[in-house]
Amino acid sequence: MKNLIALVLAGFATLAIAGETSSVQQPAVEQYNYGTKLDIARVISLSTIPDVCEVVPATMTYEDSQGQRHTLEYQAMGDGCSTH
Repeated sequence: MKNLIALVLAGFATLAIAGETSSVQQPAVEQYNYGTKLDIARVISLSTIPDVCEVVPATMTYEDSQGQRHTLEYQAMGDGCSTH
């Protein structure tokens, strides 16, 4: 199930806008937990996933359907695992 969550959150990467800057104050970081209801209207940025083979913290900044900005921290599998 964690892999599914990571895939869903990674899927939002295609919606991310690179290089966007803003003078808006950054919101407090919210922790993602299984079952957290997310209202994501627009992804603003995603953190880079390191090239390691372990679970690492990642963040996503997004706007909800009301235009409020949120920063969400979640766990993701690093990109360094290979299947040789």
